[in-house]
Amino acid sequence: MIQTYSTTIRRKEMDAVLTCMVDEKIGPGELNTRLIQQVKEFFRCDGAVALRSPAIALDYALKSMNLEEGSKVMISALAPLWQYQTLKTLGFEPEVLDVNDSNGLVSVEEIKTGIENGGKVLLLHETEGIVPNFDEILELGVPVIEDVSMSAGASVALSEDYLLAVKGSNDKSIVENRKKVGSYGVYTILGLEERDVITAGGGAVLISPNRKEWLLLKPLVDNAPLTDLLPDINSALAWVQLKEFPRNEKIRKELFSLFQRACMIGKHKTLVRELDDGSTMSCFPLVLATPFKDVKQYTSKKEIEIQLAFENSVVAHVEEVSEKCTKAKSLYLRCVHIPLYPRLTQSESAKIVKVLSSLP
Repeated sequence: MIQTYSTTIRRKEMDAVLTCMVDEKIGPGELNTRLIQQVKEFFRCDGAVALRSPAIALDYALKSMNLEEGSKVMISALAPLWQYQTLKTLGFEPEVLDVNDSNGLVSVEEIKTGIENGGKVLLLHETEGIVPNFDEILELGVPVIEDVSMSAGASVALSEDYLLAVKGSNDKSIVENRKKVGSYGVYTILGLEERDVITAGGGAVLISPNRKEWLLLKPLVDNAPLTDLLPDINSALAWVQLKEFPRNEKIRKELFSLFQRACMIGKHKTLVRELDDGSTMSCFPLVLATPFKDVKQYTSKKEIEIQLAFENSVVAHVEEVSEKCTKAKSLYLRCVHIPLYPRLTQSESAKIVKVLSSLP
């Protein structure tokens, strides 16, 4: 059976983790520091802190923003459930927004409605590695916390007008007329959980793209208890994963293109995204035109496992959201993940292509 998900762990990752164990340096220390430096180089940001969970990262971000308790924080109905639960635990009110059914992202219209309903901050989940229209979102004037757990590595092509406007600003996030995701928000959360595009087996990095926000975050970081900081044994894995990201993403893009072509002759469709560097191929989501049960039965017979793409999302677990966010609910019921990861063999990839072109 070809499994839906598989972390890409090679000898380099194993050696890095094993070295930590042999040296008996598994708590937060040197590797945590090295990971932060690697993140700063990758995202071209001013500051970062590696923490034990995305929930802790969100807590630090909101504390740095000095957001009043009880404030509404806007999130996507397709965002992972931990976002909703963490906001509730921290004393904030989640304002859950419906999505665009073509790409799974929250629409500008939904964000406007969220602001009218009292939303003070937008926690922007970049669904399935797909990049939103940042210009339209930032024009609304609401502070944004990016979640790049699925979209790390993607970038946005900049217009000539934008490049002229920022000329001389020394914006480090702009490379070859493209701006990296993770550089648009006040803060950015890079999840390092098992199914995130970069994994540490658990954890997160909270990124501050700009110096102004880093100066607000740094006092919290300097006084952070060790129980909040990412242990070296996890940092070692993430450090190698980040270094290996270009290699892994190149393979994922090749597979994505292959699978996408196979789907063109069928009745099912993929979510709309910009290809090349405009999105990250963290997975292969397929929106079904026929019942999930029938498709799963067919793929299982062909020894290919598929799973609902949004089974761990807010809309899948919060009934009132399910009733209100109809487009998100529809995608939750119809969108599946097809296996897509660098460890797929050539024969496994060929098998998936064949099945995709013949799905019922």
